[in-house]
Amino acid sequence: MHVLMTADTLGGVWTYVRELASELVRRGVRVTLVSFGEIPTLEQSAWMDGLDLLDFRPTGFKLEWMQECDDDLAASAGYLRMVVDEVSPDLLHFNQYFYGALDFAQPAIVVAHSDVVSWWQSVHRTDPPESAWIRNYRRIVSRGLAGADLVVAPSHSSLARLEANFVRPHRTHVVHNGRSPALFNPHHQKDAYAASVGRVWDLGKNAALLTKIETPWPIYVAGDNTNPDLAVKPTALHVGEGRVVFKGVMTEHQLRALYAGASIYIATSQYEPFGLAPLEAALSRCAILASDIPSFREIWADHAVYFRNSDRRSLEAELFRLCADAQHTKEWGDRALTHARRHYTSARMAEDYMALYRSLTPSGVMAA
Repeated sequence: MHVLMTADTLGGVWTYVRELASELVRRGVRVTLVSFGEIPTLEQSAWMDGLDLLDFRPTGFKLEWMQECDDDLAASAGYLRMVVDEVSPDLLHFNQYFYGALDFAQPAIVVAHSDVVSWWQSVHRTDPPESAWIRNYRRIVSRGLAGADLVVAPSHSSLARLEANFVRPHRTHVVHNGRSPALFNPHHQKDAYAASVGRVWDLGKNAALLTKIETPWPIYVAGDNTNPDLAVKPTALHVGEGRVVFKGVMTEHQLRALYAGASIYIATSQYEPFGLAPLEAALSRCAILASDIPSFREIWADHAVYFRNSDRRSLEAELFRLCADAQHTKEWGDRALTHARRHYTSARMAEDYMALYRSLTPSGVMAA
């Protein structure tokens, strides 16, 4: 089996692709990977070392949610056609909507990681204002969904919102994301602090909520505060006098250490189709304190503690409750770890995708 997969290097999709492509290659699947957005750093691409069945083609074309992206999308489509003609894959796995509308001979999966309309509704509690940009974006997403042979979402809740805001795809499936447990350390001695990780500029992550609460423990916040779309004004995180410490961008090694020592992980998101950072924290045996939104309820069920979405008093109350009882917090961490290992590993994710690939390709291709 030979899969051509697209990626972007600007957020969680890159982590998702890393996990999935690595697992597919270990199973003998040949992967041609084409990335958009920005050329990855050496640290970002280090995971590819030793994966002989992986052929990486990095590009710097803009992404479909960026302002003034039409010329880049057209150019990237031409480049993608050239690569497809060159390598003749058996199946196309697109992690952007735009390419689902292109006419290829091979079956195409579009994975709906997130979308601007659902993000806006979650953050602003209303539809995005009409503009040429949002109309163009709606067209791009709708055409990609309609053109795909199969649309995959990382949660049932995100799929429902996608279908409500755009078009109903011909065929859909939910595959929950996964991470490799071996990358995280659940055995480290836990310390009296909480952690939170995510794009600080992204209002959907709602990191600013942490600066509005009283906290008995330090809260360490890791993440980028620079919006990659320069046409969009960045959102600053203003940290005043208090116990919230903004750590900025951290390396993978630093993040693993942050998770390993944290007793609690605080997931503040208003919009989160899945949430890889809480999963990483759970695999590090952190107790999960999560915003009560549909996707977190779906993913974590009764294995996390919840606070009312965007409600600082509710967050404060639950945080103080956890910090006051170390044994209680440890039990929540154990529950999160067990749940994550059982349901959200990269191996399980890859097996789910392999089954979907088999359903879309001729009999016998998977053995090639």
